[in-house]
Amino acid sequence: MKYISQNGTHQPINQAGLSVYNRGYQYGDAVFETIKVKHQLILFWEDHYLRLMASMRIMRMEIPMNFTMEYLQEKIVELIAINDLADKVNRVKIIVHRSEGGLYTPKQRGVEFIIFAEEIEELFTIKENHSYEVGLYKDHYVTPDLLSTLKSNNRLINVLGSIFAEENNFKNCLLLNTNKMAIESLNANIFMVNGTTISTPPLTDGCLNGIMRLQILKLLKKNSDYAIEETSISPFQLQKADELFLTNTISGIIPITKYKKKEYITKTSLQLQKLLQQEIKKMGINGNLME
Repeated sequence: MKYISQNGTHQPINQAGLSVYNRGYQYGDAVFETIKVKHQLILFWEDHYLRLMASMRIMRMEIPMNFTMEYLQEKIVELIAINDLADKVNRVKIIVHRSEGGLYTPKQRGVEFIIFAEEIEELFTIKENHSYEVGLYKDHYVTPDLLSTLKSNNRLINVLGSIFAEENNFKNCLLLNTNKMAIESLNANIFMVNGTTISTPPLTDGCLNGIMRLQILKLLKKNSDYAIEETSISPFQLQKADELFLTNTISGIIPITKYKKKEYITKTSLQLQKLLQQEIKKMGINGNLME
């Protein structure tokens, strides 16, 4: 039987439930983190925890005194163990929703949380004959503001874009902000390579404040072979690039091989993947890249 952790208590997943007045369901009044856990090592845990706390503050949620990094780490490890996944690679999702009550204006600012864990494949390795074509989703646009950088339950553009990608046989789609700048894909941040310059959209353009994006920027700053730019990127610039790649916590680095009629090489993606794997081997128990 599979279990979830609901407010720190293990519940069989087929018996767990939420109130119909749950604010995450009613109003999208919730934030979440998606985390990779490899053999009980929570990758980049401190960065995930700090982003979760920052998101809760931006959402004006009251953070419980016991909501420490150590407490949540303990609950994640416990859940993995009770599901017999301790020796596996796991995708863990923490959802924090405001306690129920009120309409748009909440009656209280306190929170509740749920943790899910499921086994996944090891996805940090780029496979041979990798093919990854992306499209451009233009039906709806992301607002370039602080709320767009959060992992909240308001993901309608991502849902509709995913349906569009499936209907058009794309592996993914790129999203635009209201200024018509490319900011990210449906589930990952985007990087563009031109020569030895690597560019990625700034957070002020409305892209997700991605944890793997942060790790790649750290890697690039340590590697003098590359110049780094956080700058707006137009769809036209994407077609002029030497390489494009996506990053997220679960998959690591995902090279894009085709966008519109342009086909891309994956040389830089492969080099960065090797650097990322080397850094992960150096990681301490706190799950952060060694500085």
